[in-house]
Amino acid sequence: MTAKKTKSKKRKKIPFEKEILDYLRKRQGRSFRKKEISKALGVRKSTYHMYRDTLKALLNNGKVARVSGGRYTWPGGEKSRIQGELMLTKKGFAFVADPNGSEDIYISAQNLGTAFNRDVVEVQVSGATRGRSREGRVDKIIRRATNTFVGTYRHSDYYGFVVPDNPRVYRDFFVPEGKENKAKDGQKVVLRFTDWKPGQMNPEGEVIEVLGYPNEPGVDITAVVMDHGIAMDFNQQLEKEARKVKLTIDGAELAKRLDLRDLNVITIDPPDAKDFDDAISLEKLENGHLRLGVHIADVSHFVQPNTALDKEALERGTSVYLVDRVIPMLPEYLSNELCSLKPDEDRLTYSCIMDITPKGEVADYQIAKTVIRSKRRYTYQEVQKILDNRRSRAKNAGLLREMHKLSRLLRKKRFDRGSIDFDTPEVKFKLDESGKPVEIIPVKRQHSNEMIEDFMLMANQTVGRHIEKIAGRRKPEPFIYRVHEKPDNEKVGNFKEFLDALGYRVRFPQHMTPAAFQNILEKVLGGKDDLVIKEVALRTMMKAVYSPKNVGHFGLGFEHYSHFTSPIRRYPDLLAHRLLKEYEQPITAARRTKLKKFISKVCDITSDRERSALNAERESIRLKQVEWLYEHQDETFEGVISGVMSYGIFVETLPYLIEGLIRVEDLTDDYYIQDEKTYSLIGKDFGRRYRLGDPIKVTVKNVDLFSKEVDFVLVDES
Repeated sequence: MTAKKTKSKKRKKIPFEKEILDYLRKRQGRSFRKKEISKALGVRKSTYHMYRDTLKALLNNGKVARVSGGRYTWPGGEKSRIQGELMLTKKGFAFVADPNGSEDIYISAQNLGTAFNRDVVEVQVSGATRGRSREGRVDKIIRRATNTFVGTYRHSDYYGFVVPDNPRVYRDFFVPEGKENKAKDGQKVVLRFTDWKPGQMNPEGEVIEVLGYPNEPGVDITAVVMDHGIAMDFNQQLEKEARKVKLTIDGAELAKRLDLRDLNVITIDPPDAKDFDDAISLEKLENGHLRLGVHIADVSHFVQPNTALDKEALERGTSVYLVDRVIPMLPEYLSNELCSLKPDEDRLTYSCIMDITPKGEVADYQIAKTVIRSKRRYTYQEVQKILDNRRSRAKNAGLLREMHKLSRLLRKKRFDRGSIDFDTPEVKFKLDESGKPVEIIPVKRQHSNEMIEDFMLMANQTVGRHIEKIAGRRKPEPFIYRVHEKPDNEKVGNFKEFLDALGYRVRFPQHMTPAAFQNILEKVLGGKDDLVIKEVALRTMMKAVYSPKNVGHFGLGFEHYSHFTSPIRRYPDLLAHRLLKEYEQPITAARRTKLKKFISKVCDITSDRERSALNAERESIRLKQVEWLYEHQDETFEGVISGVMSYGIFVETLPYLIEGLIRVEDLTDDYYIQDEKTYSLIGKDFGRRYRLGDPIKVTVKNVDLFSKEVDFVLVDES
């Protein structure tokens, strides 16, 4: 009897893999451009795409390395080192983005060395893989992201230490005797990092500022602000420089500007606003068009390039809006006085004046330096009250109704063209004198808010188009854009799986467009799953950033978009004003080159500062939500399941938007197993199901004010 032969399964041959590896192995220590390798291997034009894909795959799995200049080499030695920013996770491991564009490098906790989150590090990349990621080891700290940290000072019998507030700082700081700056146990402090020798378990530091005990008024938010590296106050020299700036509107200045002081210009802002940086006007023209004026405080007239004020504004990047305070980008004398468009006072402005057809198209426009005198300051609530009362005879009632009508036209047109509606719920707080939250108030968006938003979007879009228009057949002049790239295919696929799990059967196009994404949302919104669908849809999107390259704004469905309307609180808007003024005359090639470099730098800085400000804002909200919940632990809350994990279900309370966790061990009626495909926890014996988006009632089990974590337990109504 003869044994039956079985065919061994051969590994599928990948085009050019062996040839590429042999070529680079024999030339170790040298690097080559992609086309140099293809030419040496005799790759034909018809098969170049296969060669290119293979080279990319070899790079991603670590079999080849890419070095500066986009050149390829055999991995090993100095050639397999990269430099990049370390991004730590809360779980203790990290990633470093490969500047050459391939997959991120995975750094395990034991290979972090003495690196902190967001440090620029040099990483030795190994050939090993972890799933899709190459692994690496931090060998050198190139640049520290920060040398100051916020935390809680603790004192034992033998030494002091600081427990960092930021969960991504994974080590406590040892504080030597005499370096505690009279800090008391339990106080919030600012610590300066001083040393961390290789092999030492903990870094060392010294306390440089004592903020106070966490329950003292304002200390909690101050700690949040400083932990995100946000400067609280302006130094005295900057305050003095700001007060030297004068508002002079003489004949010489008027000759340079359109005088719009007789125009009926108004401002509409929140009731607690202190600076009014945008004003609007609307006129009916004889040809049936409407002339919409968006008049913005001319901050660039007062803040000149390369001054101390300008450098400080760039360093801050943006104003920061927290639950109990606003940290301005510019000193208050500028933002609340000279640049604030107060009623019945002459102010210098930079205006985008648009003639809009009955169909909502911009037929003509003018961007010009102007001077205005606001005739009336309105709050959103005042305007809404007039809009709600069709018989109102209040002053400017007719003007406001006409503005509202134009706003609805522009909004409908925008959504018809594919702008995505991400109107997610928000909350604000009523605080007592000590800063404790006494009430959480859901924010209600009204037509008066949307009206200003629509007009600002139209101005920002017009400015983006203007840069291309003035270029003619040439490339557009260097400019700063607000861009939002289309979501990648993997995220879109995950969103489709999520909707499938919720029971929605929606067709996804092969090539996603803003209009297609909005159409999908229209088909699935309007029911009990709205909150979680909107949140997951938002996570599907890329992050909007500032860029010198115009790639459009996917979320808004705009081909051209910039930020023009808030130079008091955003540096990119201030820079946009300067560039628009400069481009009123031709510029030299040398100047163009210099501007490109500077704009790229500004985009990097301001995108980073915006992220820090947004994170600080969210953390301040979470802090007050948890603090409020601590005082309401005896209540029952309605909510919605916002996340499902193997260890429990996350619940977001409505309308307070406080998220907490029901741990799986607290679901005592059954043994629950996660079903990832349906985003559910399912009881093994009795089949009870907890699914993402399901309504649920909970009570509070535990509130940890330090970690800002909340544990819920289910109110069983079965």
